[in-house]
Amino acid sequence: MGLHDITFYDIINRNALAFRNSQAWYEVDDGRSMTFGEFKVKVDRLAGGLYNLGVRYGDRIGLLGKNSLEFFLLYGAAAAIGAIVLPINWRLSADEVCFNLNDCDPAILFADAEYQALISENKAKLHGVREIFNLKADRGQFRAMSELMQNEPIDSRITAAVGSHDGFIIIHTAAVAGRPRGALLSHGNVLCSNMHLMKLFGATAQDVNLGLLPLFHIAGLVMVTCIFHAGGTNLSMGKFDADTAVELIETRRASLIFDFAPILGAIVEAAQKSGRKISHLRCVLGLDTPETIEKYQKATGGTFFSMYGQTETSCIATHGPYSDRPGAAGRTIELADVRLVDDDDQTVRTGEVGEITVKGPMVFKGYWNLPEDNAYTFRGGWHHTGDMGRFDEDGFLFYEGRKAEKELIKPGGENVYPAEVEKVILEHPAIEKTVVIGVPDPKWKEGIKAVCILKPGQDLTPQDLIDFVGERIARYKKPGYVEFVNDLPLLKDGSPDRAEVKKRYGGTE
Repeated sequence: MGLHDITFYDIINRNALAFRNSQAWYEVDDGRSMTFGEFKVKVDRLAGGLYNLGVRYGDRIGLLGKNSLEFFLLYGAAAAIGAIVLPINWRLSADEVCFNLNDCDPAILFADAEYQALISENKAKLHGVREIFNLKADRGQFRAMSELMQNEPIDSRITAAVGSHDGFIIIHTAAVAGRPRGALLSHGNVLCSNMHLMKLFGATAQDVNLGLLPLFHIAGLVMVTCIFHAGGTNLSMGKFDADTAVELIETRRASLIFDFAPILGAIVEAAQKSGRKISHLRCVLGLDTPETIEKYQKATGGTFFSMYGQTETSCIATHGPYSDRPGAAGRTIELADVRLVDDDDQTVRTGEVGEITVKGPMVFKGYWNLPEDNAYTFRGGWHHTGDMGRFDEDGFLFYEGRKAEKELIKPGGENVYPAEVEKVILEHPAIEKTVVIGVPDPKWKEGIKAVCILKPGQDLTPQDLIDFVGERIARYKKPGYVEFVNDLPLLKDGSPDRAEVKKRYGGTE
């Protein structure tokens, strides 16, 4: 808090001076545009309105909505006060939304019109929320966000009290052990990630980020903050559409995107069908299949950057050009140390598989109100990711899956823990036992498969079970594949032998 500190709000101030008249934001859905100078004015007035409403340092501000200018303005206003943004995944079920909100107890909530019925129907369950506002364009049944803009700018004495180690964002991770955990990231975490990505891309004020991923996701957030930090332009899409994305790459010279399958493949295919050029797309960062990566690089001459990271490492821990070592996740970023360890936390030898542990200024502050989880995760002074990997002789990291205790499925960049899906499946009266596994999927790269035993005398179709799960948790967590079997292999302790289940039933036929 002072001389040696810098926050995201300080970047807003810096850019309002350095790039005052340059375009900071373009809203694809409605054509609204904002310069860096205008952005600061809006942020200061919004921060003043929030402060007058009683929002203070450390308070949480809930956001439930699609990407929009208002969404990002609230990040800036929270940064000015020292409040913490709690973005909610709008793909979640009503019960999951309520859990995440109550877990972090925001006093203020902003919601898009399409999610306001959900909020109204469950308002009695939200024990800490005292004020609810419309989010985008003041549409909806709650108080208008524009009310908060009719205020004097935030007092500089308030903004000066916020430091780089203070909390900035809480993003809930997938439900390990049956419940999501809110990962608290600081201003310093986000700015560290920005600097690494700016260096990786060679990003400048001439770059344009095509914001395809939601701002509740760490990858979507850091891409937007990275290009904002560099003085470039963010094109904001509320919903991904491949044809629109191709048009924006060609006409607005979009140069950067973050990719999870099937985004890049859809863009390349749409460009080929339309005849439009996507050669401006010089950098893509993310996860995809070798076939799609090679098609993109051949079509554009651009560079695909592979990476390893998670919310808890502010998105990245390793990265590098895909072509440097196809199949690898790059090398350790500049301001980090990555070590692979065995079950006794001893460093494994080069070429051996071990748990990926990380330390450095990109490591998150901890899980919200979960001291025991934090003690376990941060044991020995390292963040234990739960992911497995191996280093080759040249220091390239190869991802080797999750530890058994934290088995994870990643359909289209989302994180899904089998235990959460299994819990819902077992609520069905026809199911005796189940094991949920990840399987290859042509669209999402990895799909979700439920291997189930029916109770005696019961009958059930795969689609009936898929629909049952989709009605109870976020639809991206429901199985895409179901197979009914007569028995499941077990370990000596009676628990399912997941490795053997995957070996026997890991196909999608």
